[in-house]
Amino acid sequence: MLTWSYGSGERAGYVQKFSKRGFICKTWEGELAMVSMPGTMSEKFYFTVPEDAVAEKINANLGKKVALQYQQHIGLPTSCFGDTEYFVSGIIVLDE
Repeated sequence: MLTWSYGSGERAGYVQKFSKRGFICKTWEGELAMVSMPGTMSEKFYFTVPEDAVAEKINANLGKKVALQYQQHIGLPTSCFGDTEYFVSGIIVLDE
């Protein structure tokens, strides 16, 4: 199921939460606040990061506006792969 993706794309915003969680299988889980227009409510995008190298880049850019590149994998049999179906594979910093 991890070799085929249902969908892929990018989401832009600010990473609000990012931590390594789990009892047996530890995975990086995060929350991206996406703001479409100033003054409006932000939509939240929940994601999983399977690679430690990508997680380090996200941690280094917390508080900055970023674009997360992701693939969507639906129907995974266990939560050991992650809590969400969105797996982030890259990060682009939008403002420095």
